[in-house]
Amino acid sequence: MSGVNARALGHDWAQRGFSCDLWTDPPGQCWEGFVHDVDELLVPAEGVLEIEIDGDIMRPEIGQELLIPAGAVHSVRNLGGTTARWYYGYRKP
Repeated sequence: MSGVNARALGHDWAQRGFSCDLWTDPPGQCWEGFVHDVDELLVPAEGVLEIEIDGDIMRPEIGQELLIPAGAVHSVRNLGGTTARWYYGYRKP
């Protein structure tokens, strides 16, 4: 998928203590105001995402890793007119 090597990403995240899964959203999907009690990593694989973390808004490039710290209020929005796919992982206890 668009420049993201899923196997390498999963291996890297596992070495760093994170899970790794793929999420798929239809055009216009928004996930608002989430808070987790563990750190989360996110890497866009396809589409146009807007990520808001504690009020800071960014539009990461495909393959760009973002860290969402534990306790941060965050939202993920598919701004594009196509399906968005992104990898996410939570720090394992």
